[in-house]
This record gives sequence, structure tokens and C-alpha cells, in this order.
Amino acid sequence: MTIRFTPTEIRNAVELLASHPLIRLVTEIDDNGAIPPRRVANTLSDLSRHQQRSATDAARAYGLVRTAPGTGLDLTEPGSELADLYDAAARWARRHAYPRPVCEFSSRIRHVLDLVNQSSVVQDAEASSWLPAARPSSTEAVAELSRVRALLFQWLADNPRATQAPEPVA
Repeated sequence: MTIRFTPTEIRNAVELLASHPLIRLVTEIDDNGAIPPRRVANTLSDLSRHQQRSATDAARAYGLVRTAPGTGLDLTEPGSELADLYDAAARWARRHAYPRPVCEFSSRIRHVLDLVNQSSVVQDAEASSWLPAARPSSTEAVAELSRVRALLFQWLADNPRATQAPEPVA
């Protein structure tokens, strides 16, 4: 069974998942383990308090993290799978020097997710037409990016709430 997403649903998901603070939170926990209570500020010191709070609130709301007794903020299974998606996107970006040969990790992920979003809008176009025009496209790059796209779509199929427009903050 193939699940189809509308361009709006994909855009909503990409806006959520490409958030720098959310990427930082998920990858920090994935790389270093649970964040102990009251250590989020020190662990994510490059983010403002507002960004830290927004990231943890969004991660909780979408079921990406949980507070585990005795350990702190930890990834759930969907959060772990999202970290794997982030790693796959970053690997593709590094391998193909996208968007630039040297680029910050979360920026690479944001650019790849945006590229996947663009590819979803032009599904009927030639496969390589949605790769950046400034870079020579290759069959290998298209195939690898298609795998990242498939990972994203599988994650979205398992976590469809992420495709909905965010609820307004009170």
C-alpha cells in the first residue's frame, strides 16, 4: 500500500522536521544519550531558552521524546527513527557537497529536506530535474536522494501527525 501525501502535508512536515532546534535536540540525544533533568540549557547552550523550550515542546507533542525516570529526556522509537533519517540526509549532503562542501549539520539536513520537498512537488518531472541546477546530477545522486525521500515518506506514514499544520501556541 502506497500512502500519498499532498504538497501541503509534505511542506508542513518539512517545516517541523527541518527546525534547527528540533534537529539539535534529536541528534544530541541520539549521539550522547538522554539529557538529564535541568541539563537541557547546558546541553543545548547554542540555542536560546525559547528555542530550547519550543524544541522540547514540539518533540514531546509529536512523540519524539519522553521523560524517562532516572535518565531524563530520551528519544522514543519515532525519535530514534527520525535521527536515522537525519543521518541519512546528512550523509547524502556530505557525499554530494550539498548545499556547499563545508556546511553545518542541521543546515545540511534542512537543505536536503527542502530538496525532497521540491522533488515531491515535481514528481512528474524528469527524475534529475529537481536536483540543484548548479551541480552536475548523476543517476547515483538521484537514486541516493530517492532513498532519503523514501525514508522520509516511511517515517511520515508511521507518524502522520507530523504532516498536519502546527497548532497555534496559546
